[in-house]
Amino acid sequence: MLEALQYDFIQNALIAGILVSIAAGIIGSLVVANKITFLAGGIAHSSYGGIGLAIFLGIPILFGATVFAVATAIIISALTLKNRNRIDAIIGIMWAFGMAIGIIFVDLTPGYNVDLMSYLFGSIIAVSNDDIIYLTILDFFIIGLVILFYKQILAVSYDSEFALLRGINVKFFYTLILILSGLSVVGAIKVVGLILVIALLTIPTYMAEIFVKKLSSMMILSAILATCFTLIGLAISYYFDISSGASIIVVGVISLLISKLLGRK
Repeated sequence: MLEALQYDFIQNALIAGILVSIAAGIIGSLVVANKITFLAGGIAHSSYGGIGLAIFLGIPILFGATVFAVATAIIISALTLKNRNRIDAIIGIMWAFGMAIGIIFVDLTPGYNVDLMSYLFGSIIAVSNDDIIYLTILDFFIIGLVILFYKQILAVSYDSEFALLRGINVKFFYTLILILSGLSVVGAIKVVGLILVIALLTIPTYMAEIFVKKLSSMMILSAILATCFTLIGLAISYYFDISSGASIIVVGVISLLISKLLGRK
């Protein structure tokens, strides 16, 4: 694969993979710690509505997906905080509605014939310089917020009732975590796609849990593992000419299974 590094699109793919892995490691740890994997999945699939809307309006797809993902995260946060017993129904509705809106707007766009499968399953070789800039800003934004509010996020993630008694605004930080999850999902669209993004958020964290228990250590190790999965998956994808997103996830799942088996022994 070394000879391929001379191409700009390969360089962009590697940079994007690393940047996405950093975000996935940090946010994935929060998703798993807060037990909101299903909520993050709902936000991921709902953001397809933003993709369709962006295509229809002729605006940057990342911008449309970002706005839709953030709006969905805020709505889901408000609804699930008040209706904990109906979380599954709420997520199912938002999930289906977002996907349906996206499909309708794409159908209404005259002459649009681009393969939308790349947004569902990823197309990392299509990463642009604008995508790199977006991911770089996203990583700095996530890292900055986590460092700034680490104690509050830690308290909300592991004991929200205790956090509330300590005067921490649980609703705000719960919503913030969902918004960051939505932004990370949008960032990972080009790498693994909307269908597989939750796997990238959770697999490295589940594996990191075998070795560390502290949240900050879990974030760091998850980011490292996600980076390894991404780089190995990209190499496999290049050599065998198969989907990069699927390759990354398969590498992650196999690594997780091996770690679990070794951990039991």
